[in-house]
Amino acid sequence: MTGRIAPDGMQADEATRVRLGAATDTAPDLLAALAADPVVTVRAAVALNPAAPARADRLLAGDGDERVRTLLARKLGTLLPSLPATDRNRLQQHALQVLGTLVEDEAVRVRAAIADVVKEMPQAPRDLILRLAQDSAVPVSEPVIRLSPLLTTEDLLALLAAPPNSAAATAVAARTGLNETLSDAVAAIADATAISALLANHSAAIREATLDALVARAAERADWHAQLVHRPRLSPTSARALSTCVTTHLLDEMASRADLPDELTTELKRRLETRLQGKTPPRPSQAADMEQAMWDARALANRDALDEAALLNAVQRGESRMVTALLAVAANVPASVVDRASTLRSAKALVSLIWRAGFSMQVAGPLQTLLARIPPASVLRAGPGGAFPLAVDEMRWQIDFLLRIGR
Repeated sequence: MTGRIAPDGMQADEATRVRLGAATDTAPDLLAALAADPVVTVRAAVALNPAAPARADRLLAGDGDERVRTLLARKLGTLLPSLPATDRNRLQQHALQVLGTLVEDEAVRVRAAIADVVKEMPQAPRDLILRLAQDSAVPVSEPVIRLSPLLTTEDLLALLAAPPNSAAATAVAARTGLNETLSDAVAAIADATAISALLANHSAAIREATLDALVARAAERADWHAQLVHRPRLSPTSARALSTCVTTHLLDEMASRADLPDELTTELKRRLETRLQGKTPPRPSQAADMEQAMWDARALANRDALDEAALLNAVQRGESRMVTALLAVAANVPASVVDRASTLRSAKALVSLIWRAGFSMQVAGPLQTLLARIPPASVLRAGPGGAFPLAVDEMRWQIDFLLRIGR
């Protein structure tokens, strides 16, 4: 293909129109015409074409197929760092204007495509990053809040004060190099999952007083114990307090730390030896109850008796740990993943786990109410014919997010 291709290409067959739409040497007038082609694959080719004129991009921003708008969003986002300085004015005149339209698109998929491209981009427009970070959809805001270098401490504090969704605080807590001011703000909120993410973030700077305060709250939070024991720095005060409530294997790890005073290490080893000799009764804990519930759930699964009836019976009895265990085993995820969804009070996350487990939406309402304390009027309900109310891609994303934030 040589030279600029004239508008008579509109008379060509579909395959040829796709090639013309993708070619960077196609005449701008023809690209603009192909942007209105009745065949979606032709319009998609134009959406991906970096040589498409501004009028074609503007037309595609209102395309009826969200897949085309998603491709356009990804292309324009990718262009941001690659354009030479001489092209910045042109970009600001049309590409940024189109991105400004797409960042308000009704389809989460479109907005998430922009977020995925610009989430780590230092050259991205700051106002675009702020709009994405404040998006109510988790797939849009979470990666930007967690990764964008353009968000300041003040921006992140504002997001903690007025979170756009249930995952915002956890995304802040997981940021690399989190400073003490932000760590204090995360620790101050009543979000156990965000605090767990903060403790697991070894690059986060946490004041000794803040860590001591979290240790004081950890007696009732067995899921924090491992993160606290594995913190890079642990004060003697925190270590001594933790030693009274952690499991034996975590106590063993604490007694092996090289950063604690010798006299404290000796005390921890003596306490460990006492436990191993069985001189103190085992400490009843939520963790032990959960371990038993998981054992019972696996036993049901081995007998092919882990079905919706078993789950609904546990829900009706109000046995939240057993419900958590049944859902975890059926969905093949750790119990901590179900706990994470419950702590986030995320109806979407719980519905996604129900889908993964192979259950129907029949169990979704009572399960959301029991585990996440979601009021009946606010539960996520089935679509027509009992269908799941979320797209498969979103449910997969929700599960991936739950698994990722626990790492």
